[in-house]
Amino acid sequence: MRKQGSLLVFLLAACVGLFAACVPAAVPTTTTTTVIPVVDCTARGPGVDLHGCNLAGARLDFAILSGANLTDANLRNAYLMSANLLGANLTGADLSDAILTGATLRGAYLTGADLGGAILTSTDLRRANLSGANLGYANLTNANLTEADLSGTDLTEAYLTDANLDLVTWSNTTCPNGVVQDTECPRTSAG
Repeated sequence: MRKQGSLLVFLLAACVGLFAACVPAAVPTTTTTTVIPVVDCTARGPGVDLHGCNLAGARLDFAILSGANLTDANLRNAYLMSANLLGANLTGADLSDAILTGATLRGAYLTGADLGGAILTSTDLRRANLSGANLGYANLTNANLTEADLSGTDLTEAYLTDANLDLVTWSNTTCPNGVVQDTECPRTSAG
């Protein structure tokens, strides 16, 4: 019996040793953390990223924001007189009641932007994409909209007195008089 007991202990020890050898070694783990860059809403200058920033009421007169990303930014009641927004992306931005007198928005992307009640007198909007934008009650007196895209744009009660509308794309555009048409709009709500 003693021989069998010793054999049993030996076999048990051999099994434990065998199974221990089969346990995989600890694998070092690596944790990857994705860092989402934070937008610095105080940044200024050409090409700056200000998407989604709340700049309501900001004083940005004469600011150089050419090529800036202002997608979905809140610029409601902002002062942007003589600002340079050449080629800037303002898609979906809220520029309602903003003052943009003399600003350069040539080639800017304003698709779906809200410019309701904005003052855009003498503003350069040549080749700007304003498709689907709201320009209701906006003042565009003396603005240059040469080759601008006004497809689906709402110009209800907007002032277009002396605005340059050469080669503008008109398609499903709501004119100042509330009429939706595909041809040049009358300059005032009186038609």
